Amino acid sequence: MEFITKEVDKAYGVSHKGKRENNEDNILVEKINDIYLLAVADGLGGHNAGEVASKIATETLREVFLTNNEDIESLLIKAYEEAHKRILEEAVGDKEGMGTTLTTAVIRGDKCYIANCGDSRAYLIRNGEIVFKTKDHSLVQALIDNGIISEEEALTHPMKNIISHALGVELKVDLYNLELKEGDLLLLSSDGLHDYVREREILDVIREKKEVKEIVNSLLELALEKTKDNVSIIVYKH
Repeated sequence: MEFITKEVDKAYGVSHKGKRENNEDNILVEKINDIYLLAVADGLGGHNAGEVASKIATETLREVFLTNNEDIESLLIKAYEEAHKRILEEAVGDKEGMGTTLTTAVIRGDKCYIANCGDSRAYLIRNGEIVFKTKDHSLVQALIDNGIISEEEALTHPMKNIISHALGVELKVDLYNLELKEGDLLLLSSDGLHDYVREREILDVIREKKEVKEIVNSLLELALEKTKDNVSIIVYKH
C-alpha cells in the first residue's frame, strides 16, 4: 500500500512509502480510555525486515498500554524493552540485524510523556515556535553535540542515516515529561520528513494551517517533493 492514515479526534497521522519501493515505517494513533497513544517507528534492515520490526514495535506498544495499569513512564519502559526483546527473537535468517526507531507520545490531560529510541522525532510547537524536540540517537547528532558540524550541515551530511541506537540493535530510551497548554501542537515524524524539510518550512506550514489533517497533508506534500525515504507524520492538537 502506498500510504496509510490513522485518525482520532485530536490527532491525525499518515505513513507514506515516499520514493522507496516498500514502506518500512509504522504509525500508531489511538485513544485508550483517557490517554492518547501516538507513535512513529522507522524500520531498518534488508528484505523488508524493517517493516517487520516497526510493526512489532507499534503492536507491542499498543498491547502493553491495553493490558497494563502501571504509571505511564513505567509502561513506556516496559513496552520498549518488550519490543526490543521480540524483535531480537524474530531477527533470524533474512531478518537478521533488523531494528527500528520508536518515538512515542502519551497524552493524559495536560501531561505529555515522550519516549525515544533512534532518530525519529517528537516536537512540541507553541505559538508557532518549537519549544522542545527529542534528541536523535545518531552519528550526526554526536557531531552537532561536539561542535563539529551545525544543524544546517547535518541535513546534507553523507552519514546522516547512521543511528547509534534502535530497538533490536542497541536499546536506549530517553524519557521526557512535558506540560501542555491549550493550542499546543505535538509533531511526531520519521526522518523522511525532518531530514529533508527544514524546521522553518515545517513551522511555516503549522502557522498557516489550523486543522491537524491539513497540517499533516501539507507537510507530507512538502516532504514528497524532497525526500528519498519513507515519510511518517503525526500531529496532535491540544
